[in-house]
Amino acid sequence: MKTIHDIIPDPDVLLKLDLKDLAYVVLEFLNSLDESTQSQILHTHNFSVDPRPVEGYPRAREKEIKLALMEGWAWLERNGLIGPRPNSYGGDWKVITREGRKICDGLGVQSYSHVNLLPKNMLHPVILQAVESDFNNHKFDKAVFQAFKEVEIAVREAGNYLPTDTGVALMRKAFDVRTGPLKDPDLPEAERDALSHLFAGGIGLYKNPGSHRHVKIDPTEAVEMVILASHLFKIVKTRHDAIIAKNS
Repeated sequence: MKTIHDIIPDPDVLLKLDLKDLAYVVLEFLNSLDESTQSQILHTHNFSVDPRPVEGYPRAREKEIKLALMEGWAWLERNGLIGPRPNSYGGDWKVITREGRKICDGLGVQSYSHVNLLPKNMLHPVILQAVESDFNNHKFDKAVFQAFKEVEIAVREAGNYLPTDTGVALMRKAFDVRTGPLKDPDLPEAERDALSHLFAGGIGLYKNPGSHRHVKIDPTEAVEMVILASHLFKIVKTRHDAIIAKNS
């Protein structure tokens, strides 16, 4: 048997999933049960009280997790992925439908391991908040876009630029080796120039394409890009703090 905790160990990650993805986690769990256990737990009341769906999670979180799992169960019912069991009394006894079985076959290949890829302790809290929900819900291109959007906003605010200052041009102005307000005067000019290239390249390559078209990114690449965005964001915050300290 595969437990829901086996699929997604972090309760916070589980609770942040979109309803459809949450329902698919429930479906994957149900499909992993042997026939005898399925016959017992595929019942609306039984599923709601059985301890196995929340096994492995902290007891203090069980109530909110079970509530979320019941929402996933209801979604499966509404979308015909579980349905009434033939020759049973009442409508609460369920089976995984033929359509549900098709999706179960796909879930055997689908992995939720990406939800544990984000190195939360390495990311600036602003970047983590911006990307976590989209990343957990397989929207990797949007997560990367949001991360670099936060970098752009931070640069604009730190440099006191106008809302119309955007993209690569904004990075070039903010980190200009001579006039940029966010340049590091303690660095050699060549390194200041390299930093300007780094910010312009990051925004130009990872944010701007997502503004204009759908960009397919796999989860590992997305993590690498988000880490870069977090690094750039921290640089901006450090430079902004230095400016404030100098002017105070």
